[in-house]
Amino acid sequence: MKSVVLDTPDGIDVRLGWDPSMSEHDRKRVLAKELVAAKLKLDPKDVRVEREAPAQFGFHTQLFASVDGKELSLQIRNASFRAATVVALTDRPYTIGLDIRDLHPDDATIHEMQRHSHLFDETNILDLIDHWTRVQAVREADGRGARVVPDVVKLDATRQRGWVPDRRAQYTILDLSRDGFVVTLAFADAEDARTPV
Repeated sequence: MKSVVLDTPDGIDVRLGWDPSMSEHDRKRVLAKELVAAKLKLDPKDVRVEREAPAQFGFHTQLFASVDGKELSLQIRNASFRAATVVALTDRPYTIGLDIRDLHPDDATIHEMQRHSHLFDETNILDLIDHWTRVQAVREADGRGARVVPDVVKLDATRQRGWVPDRRAQYTILDLSRDGFVVTLAFADAEDARTPV
């Protein structure tokens, strides 16, 4: 698998990988192992990455890492699109959301983005993708996922801040795009993300 480390703020590490011959589950585990090993200066084979058991149908499981049978207090988040996966890692008290797309959405995805975006010009596909990935990253960081409909996510005029109106968190949004993939990271203080306004 080809992978690259993306430029991120201190305290958050992100790696993007792509390989059409590898399953999404394998890609995210390999990338998570590489991130944990680099952070702790270990050999990736010494890191075990597992997926939490699903709580219910449709539950978006998270990854957790352990070394020598001890679970690490690291937060691991991931997102995949087609043959690409992006994984983020932090040991800070953040809540993190990721989204990844390519520049060629299919008609159904374009229609869904247009239905929820409320942009002035919904025919500008590049602008639509940029907006959509930011909204999705905020939804993922919020932690409620599909229970927060895209329409309610707010972005400031620069699209560098985002929020869900019923929570105190103001997410910092970063464009980490690379190698033809639109990658977006949203993060905020975890306590703010759980606190209603």
